[in-house]
Amino acid sequence: MPEISNARIGIIGLGYVGLPLAVAFAGHFPTVGYDLSQRRIDELKAGHDSTAEIAPEALKAAGRLTLSADPQALEGCNTYIVTVPTPIDGYKRPDLTPLLSASELLGRLVRPGDVVIYESTVYPGATEEDDDSLVAGGFGLLALPRAAEHGADATATTRGDGEGAADGVL
Repeated sequence: MPEISNARIGIIGLGYVGLPLAVAFAGHFPTVGYDLSQRRIDELKAGHDSTAEIAPEALKAAGRLTLSADPQALEGCNTYIVTVPTPIDGYKRPDLTPLLSASELLGRLVRPGDVVIYESTVYPGATEEDDDSLVAGGFGLLALPRAAEHGADATATTRGDGEGAADGVL
């Protein structure tokens, strides 16, 4: 695990959970905010957040935040937080496609000792079978499913309602 003083954070997915986390972490560490949508990156670089989670002044003040739709921008990070959407299908089952896609990306980036955190809205255990095998499989990495269940609920601080800002927990 990286020393906290050497943390280089990569946030994958810049929606109502990822963007506040990216801005909060950028106040303390070099942080890369990655999103698949170049349009989303462009709007954020212009100082506008369509989710209305982050004020334009806060975006401009996040000087250690790099925003990119290029996955190569994540190279050199050693702590990754996946905050991609997990929509449900017609049978109310989570569609893990965005999580699996993020895991494939991480499989190309993660090195032994790096930290990967999934911040998701799916039920506990939903990612155990699919995501752990994609990230950990073949890379000699240790997967710790459900490790976060023993810690604080980060979702409670970044639930998309403007209450309980993420910077209050950093």
